[in-house]
Parts: sequence; C-alpha cells; structure tokens
Amino acid sequence: MIELYIFHAQILAAKTENIFSDLTQLEIIGIFATAFIVGSFIGTVVFYLILKSKKKSALSESQKIRNEAERDAQLLKQEAQVSIKEEILTKREDFEKNIQESRSEMKELERRLTKREDSLDRKTDLIEQKEKNIERREQSFADKEKSLIQKKDELNALIELQTKKIMEISKLNEEEAKTIVLNQMRDEMRDEEAHLITRVQERVRESHEKLTKELLFTSLQRLATEQTTESTTSTIDLPQDDMKGRIIGRDGRNIRTFEKVTGVDVIVDDTPGIVVVSAFDSVRREIARKAMEKLIFDGRIHPSHIEEVVRVTRKEIEKEIAERGKNVMFETSVHGIHPQIQLLLGRLMYRTSYGQNVLLHSIEVSHLSGMIAGELGLNVKLAKRCGLLHDIGKAIDQEQEGGHPELGAEVAKRYREAPEVIESILKHHTTQDAKYIYSVITASADAISAARPGARRETWDRYIKRLERLEEVALGFDGVENAYAIQAGRELRVVVDPGSVSDDMAIIISRKIAKQIEEELTYPGEIRVTLIRETRIVEVAR
Repeated sequence: MIELYIFHAQILAAKTENIFSDLTQLEIIGIFATAFIVGSFIGTVVFYLILKSKKKSALSESQKIRNEAERDAQLLKQEAQVSIKEEILTKREDFEKNIQESRSEMKELERRLTKREDSLDRKTDLIEQKEKNIERREQSFADKEKSLIQKKDELNALIELQTKKIMEISKLNEEEAKTIVLNQMRDEMRDEEAHLITRVQERVRESHEKLTKELLFTSLQRLATEQTTESTTSTIDLPQDDMKGRIIGRDGRNIRTFEKVTGVDVIVDDTPGIVVVSAFDSVRREIARKAMEKLIFDGRIHPSHIEEVVRVTRKEIEKEIAERGKNVMFETSVHGIHPQIQLLLGRLMYRTSYGQNVLLHSIEVSHLSGMIAGELGLNVKLAKRCGLLHDIGKAIDQEQEGGHPELGAEVAKRYREAPEVIESILKHHTTQDAKYIYSVITASADAISAARPGARRETWDRYIKRLERLEEVALGFDGVENAYAIQAGRELRVVVDPGSVSDDMAIIISRKIAKQIEEELTYPGEIRVTLIRETRIVEVAR
C-alpha cells in the first residue's frame, strides 16, 4: 500500500514539474507549501492506518496465542488430573494389598499363638499330671516306709517271741538261738532285697529306657562313618622282583641304611611283587612307606640318596600332619585350638587302636557328642570339643609313660582348655566322681563309636582270653553250673542250679556278675548277662 502512494507521488511530481516550468517563483512556493501540507496530511493518515493495521494484527495474534495457551493449559490440567487419579488408584491398590498381607500375617501369627497356647496348655496339663503322679508315688513310698517300719517292729516282736519259744522248746542257749534267728532273718531279708531290686529295676527301666534309646538312636542315625582296617604293617608293590635285590643292596647296606634312618623293619621275603614295612609307630611307618615308593619309582637306591629321600618325605609328612590338624577344626566346627594340640590331632591320623583310626574315631565321637548335647539342650560346641580331644593323649602315649587319659589331660591343662574338656579327657573311660555332664556324654559317645559293627578288631589271642575271663567271672559264684560267652563276647549265658538258687537269688547273682564284669574287665560297648534257671523233670515210660 505504501508503494502505491509512492508511485502516485512520483506521477504527481512529474506533472508538477511540467506545471512548474510555466509558473512564477511565488506560485511555485505556494504550490510547494500546499503540497507539503497535503503530503503531511496524507503521510499522517497513512501512518495512522498502518499503526491501526499493526495493532489489529497484534491483537489478533495475541488472542490466538492466548487461546492456544488456554487449550494447552486445559490439556495439561486434564492430563495431570488423569495422572493423579491413576496414582491414587495405584496407591490405593498397594495400600489394600499391604493391608491384606498384614491381615494374613496377623491371622498366621494368631494361629501360631493359638497353637502354642494349646501346646503350652497340654504341657502344663502333662506337668500337672506328672506332679500328681510324683505326689502319689511319694505318698506311696511314705506309706510303704510306714508299713516297713511297722513290719520291722512286728518282726522284732516276733523275733523276741520266737527266740523265747525256741529257747524253751529246744533248751538252746542265747547265742545258738540268735544264730538260728539271724540265719532266718538273713534269708527273709535276701528275698525282700531281691523283690526290692526287681521293683526298682522295673521302674528305672520304664522311665529311662525309652528316652535313652531315642536319644542314642537319633544321634546314630544322623552319623554314618566308614569302617576301618588299619594294621601295623604296610605293603609296597614292586614293579618287578629284581627290585628286591636293589632294595637290599650289596651286603645289605641299603636296607640297613633305610631301617636306620626310618626306624622301621623292612621285610623282604619270597612273596612275589611286594615288600612289607612294619613298625609300631604309624607315623614312622607312613614315612618309610612313602620314601620306599619314591625310591622304587626313582630307581636310584643307595645310602646317601636314601637319607635324602627320607628327610624330604619326613618334612612332607610333618606338613600333612599340620594341615590335617587344621582341617579337623573346620570339619568338626571346633575352633580356637592351640597350634600344638592341632599338631597332636594331625598325628592321630597315623595312630590306630584295635584297628580303628584314632583321628576318625575322635571326629566321630565329636559329632556324636554334639548331637547328644543338642538333644539334651546343652552346649553343642563344648560337647564337640570334649569329644574331639578325648583321645589326644594317644598322640604321645608311645613316647611318654602313663595312660593316654592322664597324658591327654596334662596336655589340655598345659594349653588352658576348659575344666569340662580336661575332665572329659581324664574320665572318658570311667565316669565315677565326674562333676560335669559333658564327661558322661563323651564317655557314651566314645563307647558308641568303639562298639559299632566294623569299628574295631582284636587279635585272636586277646579275643579268646576275654571270652575265657567272662566265663571265669560267672563260674566264680555259688550255684552257677555253666557259663557261655556268645555273640563275640557281647552276651554271657549263665545256667544256675534250680535246687540251690531261687528266682529271687537269681536276680541278685546276675546283678553281681554284671557288676564284677564292669569292675574287672575292659571291653567295647556293653555285655548282656542272661541268667537261666529252670527245673526239668524227666520220667521214662517202659
């Protein structure tokens, strides 16, 4: 639009220029003034129109922007409302889910509490019932005691009356009458003692046998160990028989050197393909066995090389002993053992007792002791420690004088073990005068481990002597006709004369035989004494 005005202005100027050529100066001035005024007016009008147009356009644009902003704000508001509603729904679902889980947990907890209350009620009723039974038994014992006192008084009166009658009838003196009465009383008291022993044994057996069996069976079922067949000799296979001559050496110098540096006996006989290494010390025997195998594999067998190989092998065995002692701690979960005791434990790996490996036996006793202590609600770690160290004295009993319980207790005391551990080591073969229950647990676990089938084996002579000694103990009692040790010495059958031994006396004799066996014999496990008394009447029809 401005360009159009400029174009008209240019045309007007051209026309004006043609007109100006014919006008005077004054007229030109007037025309210019008029033109200036007109142009100014026109410019003002044009400028106003332009401003008005721009203002209208700006208002339109601002209205458009405002409308778009309102629409965007409305959309954002709607989206925010939807998002808030969704979040509210999600929170509500989570809250309801948590509430539901809490209700389920509360119901489960309530169910457990109800069950526990029922269990406590049952236990309370059982305890009350046991208390009533104990009270009844105490009352029964009190009544029996009163009855016994009354019978005793009656018996004393009868004795006095009988003594007077005997003296009147037989005209005996007082000493002779007393002897007759005392003999009669002794017989009566013996019968009463037998009846009392029978009743006490039945009560003890009823109350404790089931619990003891359950406890031991549970521990044994949780533990399974392999059987062992170690001996005092080791057999070494030879690749060929001419190797025997090289082992012996010229004039026997190789075998003498080997026996000197190892402290073992090497047996080279006519048996093809083997050489036997024999030694009472199992550590020396193991060193000799490994050294001999190395020499055979190497092929260089002469005195200097033998000494070198034995020295290296001894260091290897000592290292194995140390490692084995550490591994035993992790295997049994018994920690904090002094390093010197760890070495002694490692040495037990090469020690046997009746063919049973002592280290494996100690590990087995440790596990059994822990299980028994767990069943009784005692300190499992302490019980396992007592079981693991109970035979520690066997690692040094071949080098020092004294029994292995005493030597082991001294070692434990030297390295500051607990009093329970020291007593368990000292009294694991006898629990007399034991102050701690862990000594009894260790002794029980030791007996179980030693008595299980395949655990130990005895020499034939020792086995025969043990059976003969069992029969001698039984035959030493009056009224015993025969005695037979059966089931590898685990049961003793005793046959008594029915004419001289009554049923009540048979109970007393069997108990005395068992007591004497416990005091005089050493044996694994337990020995059952079965006493037989029967009367046979034989008639012959002809």
